[in-house]
Amino acid sequence: MQIYNIIFFFIIGSFLASFYNVVAKRIPNNESIIKPRSHCDKCKHILKWYDLIPILSFIFLKGRCRYCKEKISFLNLFGEVTLGVLFSIFYILYGFTYQYLILIVLLSLLYIIFVTDIKYMIILDSTLIVSSIFIFIIKVIYLGIEKSFLSILYGLILFIIMFLMSLLGKKMFKREALGGGDIKLSFLIGLTLDLQLGLTAIILSTFLALPYATYSLISSSSHEVAYGPFLISATFIVFLFSDKFMLLINMLFPLL
Repeated sequence: MQIYNIIFFFIIGSFLASFYNVVAKRIPNNESIIKPRSHCDKCKHILKWYDLIPILSFIFLKGRCRYCKEKISFLNLFGEVTLGVLFSIFYILYGFTYQYLILIVLLSLLYIIFVTDIKYMIILDSTLIVSSIFIFIIKVIYLGIEKSFLSILYGLILFIIMFLMSLLGKKMFKREALGGGDIKLSFLIGLTLDLQLGLTAIILSTFLALPYATYSLISSSSHEVAYGPFLISATFIVFLFSDKFMLLINMLFPLL
């Protein structure tokens, strides 16, 4: 039975990655994710259901459109395999538990933000809202109403902190220091991790982003850095190793 569950979650992860590719491509361009139906970006031919099977369609079509032979991005295949594998690995590690459900929500959000923020410099409000709702529901089911509403308070506190940091950065550097999406994302971070671990994730994200930010500032004239992927990556890492981070926090700040 265990092997069937692992295969099932691999399939779910790969199908979701395929769907997230559509979301990340269409919504930033103000297109519906429902209409028109999936089609080739070059020849506009409507794709059949058998052209849309994650992983298998790419392999059988040899990475090209069935109709015009345009190359399909290898990143699509990479994303489908990666998300499928991670869904399976985390199921093996945690089973169908609170930790697993939160992790797959964070993985999904991480996947979409990496595409939209790096390509379009946008963090979609819709994905943040849907993810926050899912996380809140999961918390209510597993942790109860009281702790879940307390998590909302922590989310609001982190949102205010990031908003104030944005104002300070704008005053100091005479330009936007944080995007609106980054500030909104901080609410989800607080909702997921609560206050101490949420602050830890924000601090960790600055270290994760530093090499990329340094390179971007040197090589790009726009000086804009996609910070969202590092925020959600740090959130994922801190949640995954929350016990170790809490131990570190208690060692460094024993009175908190």
